[in-house]
Order: sequence, then structure tokens, then C-alpha cells
Amino acid sequence: MAGHSQFKNIMHRKGRQDATRARMFTKIIREIVTAARAGLPDPAANPRLRAAIQAARAANVPKDNIERALKKVQGGQAESYEEVRYEGYGPAGVALIVEALTDNRNRTASEIRAAFSRHGGALGETNSVSYQFDRVGLVLYPAEVATADAMLEAAIEAGASDCQSSEAGHEITCDPEELAAVRDALEARFGPPSEARLGWRPQATVPVDDERAPELFKLIEQLDDNDDVQRVIANFEVSDAVLARLGG
Repeated sequence: MAGHSQFKNIMHRKGRQDATRARMFTKIIREIVTAARAGLPDPAANPRLRAAIQAARAANVPKDNIERALKKVQGGQAESYEEVRYEGYGPAGVALIVEALTDNRNRTASEIRAAFSRHGGALGETNSVSYQFDRVGLVLYPAEVATADAMLEAAIEAGASDCQSSEAGHEITCDPEELAAVRDALEARFGPPSEARLGWRPQATVPVDDERAPELFKLIEQLDDNDDVQRVIANFEVSDAVLARLGG
């Protein structure tokens, strides 16, 4: 297991989901609003919005919150968020991509830069690290939906290029142009995924030892805790021993 999924797994062990539920809801609602504003406010005719609503339901966002956000878009009262990508390096030379939805680009850039500087990293220019990642389609399912073998078989039949399973769940990757077809095929078999979106997959990973890992994870945690940040992708890998110590 490598990259941001490791961080999510560790935070799951620490029980941070309960502590950050409100922040998570805010991020999901921003994605719903942005998706609805970018296309039709009808999930049946807007794949991005449909995926955002599915993610909201998987995260147990109250139905009223979802409907209220859609009504604001339909009434022209919804906030306008700009999609921004930040890139930089963290401790041990780990490359990070930070995707954000913000209503104040200057504020967000300042906060992201401060997080990198505080934890031994450096914010770079756009495309300064993304060349180390491949753009992929991502379809995510909870672990309990199927066994690893069953999900792998279904993913291959659906046209996916890879499927990685762990206690954190199933991560199916595919060519970006095949995302809709793969998502629909898997949905017909397993029901709606927890997420279906474009993402990033590192071409190679950077090993991080137990000396550098804590500072790296502090950086990722601070970025994750920013309301404007939707997700953080990193190309690191730590050993099971380090993972156990950090998650203990």
C-alpha cells in the first residue's frame, strides 16, 4: 500500500473520521455545488454531480444538506468555487498534489504554502511534480462490498486496468476516457461506488523511514484539515513496521 491511502488508513485507525465529520461534509457539499454549477443540476444528466451525490450518501451526509445545496444552485444563490491544483515537495522528497475548491485563491495559496513551509516542504509551480503521476479514472468501493478476488475479476471484465484491495477498501483504476463505462459496469454488479472520479496514480513511490514519516504525515494532515482542500495525493511508501508505529 502506498501514497495517500496509507495516510487515510492510519487516520481511520486513529478515529479521526468522527472528529472531522463536519469538515468532510463541507468538502463534499462544495463538490456537489461545483459539479451542479459546471453542468446541469440534474444528477441523471450530470455524471460528475451523480458521483458527488453518491459520495455524499456513502459518507452519510444528510439528505437535507444535499437538497439544500442543489436548491441554492438552481436559485442562483450558491457560492462559486474555483478549482485549483497546488504541487510541491514534502519531507524526504515526496511529491504532493493538492486539489482544492476555493472562493479565495490568495487565501488558500497562502495557507497551503505555510503548511509546506512549516513541515519541511516547499510549494512549487503548477506541473512541477504532476509529471511524476498518471491521470487515471478511479472507482472506490468499501472493503465489505466484495472479496479482493471478486472485485478484481469484475474490474477486469469492466475494462479497468488495475484493482488494489486492502482493509481500507477497493481502488479500481482505469483510463480516464473509460471511467464512465467502468463505473456503470461495476455499479450494475455492486451498487453505487463510494467515489467515481478522475485521480492521480504515482508512477513510482518514494520510501520514507520512521524518521521522516511523522513530519510528512503532519504536513498531509494539516493540508487535509484545510476546508478548501478536497484531497491530497502523494507518492510515498512506508514499511508495515513504520505504518504500525504511526497508526498505533
